[in-house]
Amino acid sequence: MKRRNFIKFSAISGATIAISGYSNSLFARKKPNSLITSGYLPRIISTWNHGMAANNEAWKIIESNGAALDAVEKGVRITESDPSNRSVGIGGLPDAKGNVTLDACIMDHKFNCGSVSFLQNIENPISVARKVMEQTPHVMLSGKGAYDFAIEKGFKHKDLLTNEAKLAWEKWKEEAKKEKPIINNENHDTIGLLAIDKKGNLSGACTTSGWAYKLHGRVGDSPIIGAGLYVDNEIGAACATGLGEAVIRICGSHTVVELMRQGHSPENACKIAVERIIKAHDNLEGLQVGFIALNKKGEYGAYSVYSGFNFAVKDVKQNTMINAKYEMDW
Repeated sequence: MKRRNFIKFSAISGATIAISGYSNSLFARKKPNSLITSGYLPRIISTWNHGMAANNEAWKIIESNGAALDAVEKGVRITESDPSNRSVGIGGLPDAKGNVTLDACIMDHKFNCGSVSFLQNIENPISVARKVMEQTPHVMLSGKGAYDFAIEKGFKHKDLLTNEAKLAWEKWKEEAKKEKPIINNENHDTIGLLAIDKKGNLSGACTTSGWAYKLHGRVGDSPIIGAGLYVDNEIGAACATGLGEAVIRICGSHTVVELMRQGHSPENACKIAVERIIKAHDNLEGLQVGFIALNKKGEYGAYSVYSGFNFAVKDVKQNTMINAKYEMDW
């Protein structure tokens, strides 16, 4: 082919490819998603059975055109204030010294985030975390500093150790004195809640009393942005539950969001993160971790190391519990 003809042919071919690519791009954008009927589909997902009550509270805000940030905060406060729950807020099982210590974080659609760790005697750490986000230049406050900040902002001092939790702790001291309690369905330690509102904005919240009978001073993944929770409004959001040390080692929730950025579905992104955790540990005995994820389209998914992890989903069509897929049976 002569040089002049080659150039002409190349130009025509390039234009054809460009037009074809543009058409395909338009088709991809207009192609309907099975989960979305018109615009963004509001949706809330959260971890474990206690997520049902949390979702219902959060949905009141979403349904009335409220922001996802307000929804996730109000939702998990229901769990924090439930004295019958043994893994979050008031009524949570204490550490080895008998102290209930709380961790929480919150993140909105603009990368704003706040957290508290090792907080004692405050019933709703998620709301303190939001104050840290909105009223300080910091992301995290810890221990007595977090407590003092909460009191300054009008939160009330409260004894979080219920009689039931105290009895359980005393029994543990007498019979077991274990340094490594089993992480299972009875000690699953977290509520994480993710929401996408009617404007298509994502937010997330995560709160816990942590590992029952842990060493005094221990902090898990739940208050760590990128480990226990991460939100990227262009892509999606994820949160974790289970053994926090394992989640921290792979920056779990950030990993899930980045996998969604690469094109993986929420479920597959959670699955790959679980596989990384398995690969990173020689001993998987009792090592339960679960992830939930919600992408920008409103699609959701979950996955866990062992069986037994479930999550709650709330939207205009459903309000249900779903058993997550998993790698191994107990």
